[in-house]
Amino acid sequence: MADIKLTLVAACALVDADKRVLLAQRPEGKALAGLWEFPGGKIEPGERPEQTLIRELHEEIGITVSEPCLAPLTFASHAYETFHLLMPLYICRRWEGMVVAREGQQLAWVRASKLRDYPMPPADIPLLPHLIDLLL
Repeated sequence: MADIKLTLVAACALVDADKRVLLAQRPEGKALAGLWEFPGGKIEPGERPEQTLIRELHEEIGITVSEPCLAPLTFASHAYETFHLLMPLYICRRWEGMVVAREGQQLAWVRASKLRDYPMPPADIPLLPHLIDLLL
């Protein structure tokens, strides 16, 4: 069996005071463009997942998150055709600043009961029951 590259990505379910979750739409030109996902990004060498989220959430949506506000919720392990994705999903209910789409992406605050209405990458779908159970 050929060696499949393991890609580590950290994702975050930001939950607002109304128990809505932030989803971001993958922009045109990226793999899986048009699908909705939790904000986050690739874990850089030598970086912990929490550091990745602090960096990515600031870069992508302009908010400041402190590490104690990031709580691990669940994770995804998914085999795509050319790589295997391992993605811890954290939940965060407290941050500083206003959420702004800094990379031209569409953002949506979504109620737990409506999360399944948004088309998502295959790796994200198994994360939904954990989040929905927590928020409903």
